[in-house]
Amino acid sequence: MSSTDLLDQSFYDRHAVTVARDLLGRRLVRRLNGQRVSGYIIECEAYYGEEDLACHARAGRTPRTAVMYGQPGRAYVYFTYGMHWLLNCVTGAEGLAAAVLLRAIWPQEGLEQIAARRPGVARARWCDGPAKLCRALQIDGQQNGASLLSAGGELWIEHGLPLPDEWVQTSPRIGIQSTPEPWRSIPWRFVATPPPNFWPAA
Repeated sequence: MSSTDLLDQSFYDRHAVTVARDLLGRRLVRRLNGQRVSGYIIECEAYYGEEDLACHARAGRTPRTAVMYGQPGRAYVYFTYGMHWLLNCVTGAEGLAAAVLLRAIWPQEGLEQIAARRPGVARARWCDGPAKLCRALQIDGQQNGASLLSAGGELWIEHGLPLPDEWVQTSPRIGIQSTPEPWRSIPWRFVATPPPNFWPAA
């Protein structure tokens, strides 16, 4: 793989909403046991700074959110509900505290490794939620703060297959029912809706 296949820091150094839309169709890659395990990003959500009352940064800088205030192009991985890890990409200028939550991918490489972590689950359901994605790719707090900008690391994102607007749907973000308006209803969730059989076979 060429270094030109990777998304560079300038990709992430933009508004979280713009990055979230542009992440659809990109390929998330995890290096596990010396093997590529990957999938195309098909759902994500934007969270934008302390003003966004659905964003972790609404309470300001804390030990948990410190990574969000850092440089764009890093992983923000957090633990929730006492059982799940979730993966985000830090976006925007350093100090802003914005990120994109990766909610789902379509698995493409390392399927045997993913299947072993998702026994008895159909392939279409392996990674169709943010916690499922992290479980399938063995992502946890050890990846918090990791750079997404080098294929020499353990986690990165490649250009993949960018999608046209007609293959993208938007909606309010999920699981924020207690958040005040306008943040509860703002359409910052992006979902890929390409034609059937669009994604390349493994």
